[in-house]
Amino acid sequence: MENTKFREIIKPGTNFDFIRFWLVALVISWVLIAIGIGSFIYHGGPNYGIDFSGGVMVHLRFSKPQSIGDIRAGLSTVGLGDSTIQDFGAGSTEYLVRLPVEASETKGISETLTQALATKFGKESFEVLRIELVGPRVGKELRQRAVLAVAFATLLMGAYIWFRFELRFGVGAAIALVHDVLIAAGALSLVNYEIDLTVVAGLLTVVGFSVHDTVIVCDRIRENMRKSRRDSMATIINRSINETLSRTVLTTGTAILVVLSLFFLGGNVIRSFAFTLLVGFVIGTYSSIYIASPIVLWMDPSRGRRNR
Repeated sequence: MENTKFREIIKPGTNFDFIRFWLVALVISWVLIAIGIGSFIYHGGPNYGIDFSGGVMVHLRFSKPQSIGDIRAGLSTVGLGDSTIQDFGAGSTEYLVRLPVEASETKGISETLTQALATKFGKESFEVLRIELVGPRVGKELRQRAVLAVAFATLLMGAYIWFRFELRFGVGAAIALVHDVLIAAGALSLVNYEIDLTVVAGLLTVVGFSVHDTVIVCDRIRENMRKSRRDSMATIINRSINETLSRTVLTTGTAILVVLSLFFLGGNVIRSFAFTLLVGFVIGTYSSIYIASPIVLWMDPSRGRRNR
């Protein structure tokens, strides 16, 4: 029989003391959340995309590089000089122009914009790649539904873990998910990415990925609790995390490789989505170890007896 050799990233018998550093991890988490909140305050709140803020968004591609100042000067001739103009990262040839107009003003606004640019640069010097139009009321409803979707997903995941395991596991999973969403949202604000429907899809994916890893760790903790009734809960949790560490590294590592490809090669349209996944997957793995597991330890009813 052929002797097949496997490369082992985590050697059998590895015994890192993860729980020992829970206080350091707690400080790191609060610092990351505080940075995110500070970023929201600095930017005056979330940077909502056209899906949530309402208005008109026009994606333009010019045949030659143009400056934001020249584009704004062209739009000023029709009273649209205060529009938000964003370089889309294609050598100053692609721009997003956002027009935060009222619902009654959206009719014909894109035609007015393109006519103004045609007068400034010429009809053949640019093309309109896409136009998105969302009324303010629809944007508000989408924003509320997005918040509810993320909140319900987090609560349902926590309730499932509670039903599947115990209350303390459910509490740990729910707090870890809230932790992941807060840090991912803060990271989006820090790099000033727009929060739109694709980002919400990313946050929901992060919730699913994070709870998946938490289930694996919790299941091993429960299994080891039955095998080692005399060991302390901290010892059982450490052993369980170490036993699932190889799987965690492999699954998270491969997922991150895919997301990195999406981030660098997927284009600007889905870059914020890929960034959300990238931050969420890393933080989700971290929270399974340093947020959910320590909460299970703190809520262990036999904690005092086991430690004596």
